[in-house]
Amino acid sequence: MIEIQGLAKSYDKGKVNAVDDLSLVVKTGEVFGFLGPNGAGKTTTIKLMVGLLRPDRGRVLLDGIDVHARPLEAKRLVGYAPDDALLYDKMRGIAFLTFIADVFGMPADRRGVIEDLAGELELTAALREPISSYSHGMRQKLSIISCLMHDPSIFVLDEPIVGLDPRAAFLLKEKMRDHARRGRTVFFSTHIMEVAERLCDRVGIINKGKMVAVGPLEELRAKAGEADATLEQLFLELTDAAGVEGGEEGSGGHAQAH
Repeated sequence: MIEIQGLAKSYDKGKVNAVDDLSLVVKTGEVFGFLGPNGAGKTTTIKLMVGLLRPDRGRVLLDGIDVHARPLEAKRLVGYAPDDALLYDKMRGIAFLTFIADVFGMPADRRGVIEDLAGELELTAALREPISSYSHGMRQKLSIISCLMHDPSIFVLDEPIVGLDPRAAFLLKEKMRDHARRGRTVFFSTHIMEVAERLCDRVGIINKGKMVAVGPLEELRAKAGEADATLEQLFLELTDAAGVEGGEEGSGGHAQAH
């Protein structure tokens, strides 16, 4: 379970509210999609969730553990794949994954999953090559393997589908759904509305650092009074409405947040 309580983060000496009093609960057994325009605060929220940024206010609990009060315990619960994987380019792929396995204390008898995932993602041969030789898609696959391999209770994925070939994208979506079926938690951001619509139990839409809607697609349709609306249509209506309320000056300022 993920619990976000009154989370706030600003930049530029408080002039830019990247995340503004955000509260949310993502339940175990749930695939939760986190949606928003560019600059809405998605990546900042995710970095706060996994302990890469410290909030100005509020807190994040992962399976009841406060990320900032007990960071090592909390981070052991998470498999995190960022939107732009920062990898050790001079390492071979297998050395990087072995390093991650060591960090998480994976026992030797469970490390066969590394080769299994590499085979499924068609990355086996590349594991013996330096990461500097990898394409963007190969780097994304390596990041995803490092996220999944230690079987954490919580997946946190920032734009995980971008850069993947169709086979790898399909496999990842199956892994995400299976993780939730096993009573775990999946939180991911995406710009691909069709993926969110098909995969998610609930979605949250953030705009200018504030959550403007949360719920299953059917519930969002009911609130909008549009029974046949696609998620894309609802997203555009909700974010456009929030933009009008926020005004031009607010829109320009928040565009700097990620």
